[in-house]
Amino acid sequence: MPYELPEEALSETFLAASGPGGQNVNKVATACQLRCNIFALGLAPDVYHRLKELAGSRLTAGGEIVITARSHRTQEANRIDARARLTDLIEKAHLRKAKRKPTKPSKAAKAKRVDAKKSRGTVKQARGKVSLD
Repeated sequence: MPYELPEEALSETFLAASGPGGQNVNKVATACQLRCNIFALGLAPDVYHRLKELAGSRLTAGGEIVITARSHRTQEANRIDARARLTDLIEKAHLRKAKRKPTKPSKAAKAKRVDAKKSRGTVKQARGKVSLD
């Protein structure tokens, strides 16, 4: 189930974009800058910490994630793209990494490894200098 973004946590501004669009780029503000207040999302503490880690430099000191979308030619397409990227980021933060269970090799595996090392050692020892008697 996709994460629903609360509208009160979001603010959008549109800027002049670079990229495709020809002369239209100079006239129309099509790039979307989406700002999301992470405190207004009401996330669990562990999800909040993972989101901070995932956001990286996109997170401001004021606790806002800033996402700029400028790859499309229209405001609406860039707006949808920015919201989709933010949703993906929040959904990734909700995924908990599986804890690693430390394991150790069995006695049979250890014995097999030692036997292999010994056999390689004997092969290498047989490559000694040849005596010319």
